[in-house]
Amino acid sequence: MADRHPLFKPLIFVGGLIFGFGLGFSHMARPEVVLDFLQFDDLGLLFVMFGAAIVSGVAFALLPRIRDAAPLTGDLYERRLKPFDRNVLVGGAIFGVGWGLSGICPGAAYASLGVGNVTILWALAGMFIGAYIQGYWRSRSQAPDTTPAGAD
Repeated sequence: MADRHPLFKPLIFVGGLIFGFGLGFSHMARPEVVLDFLQFDDLGLLFVMFGAAIVSGVAFALLPRIRDAAPLTGDLYERRLKPFDRNVLVGGAIFGVGWGLSGICPGAAYASLGVGNVTILWALAGMFIGAYIQGYWRSRSQAPDTTPAGAD
């Protein structure tokens, strides 16, 4: 990995500040707003996500044409395509159920703390525990086979 620019961590912090401010300003850090979106009562979240997708899309389309590597990390720009497989489908469905039950996504959950929603700590604890359980389950299911070759 290339040496990181000294401004890398401060800029990540500033990016987080902007992200959190935007979530709070657009009211997307409030679970009730997200739940209203999921029930088709308030489509504001759609416009917030669309705006973010446009900005990200333009950046991802233009930056590799302007530079060969990321300015702060020196990492080469390259496409990392995740195939649409069973894990993406099942994981997305599970994420959707959790999103629908809690009314929050990870970024909005942290920002929700900033707008005074202390109850969101329950959802954050659930996210950490769920991610830990999934990581533990995956490490157990992908453990190397200890059976010697040809021992059938």
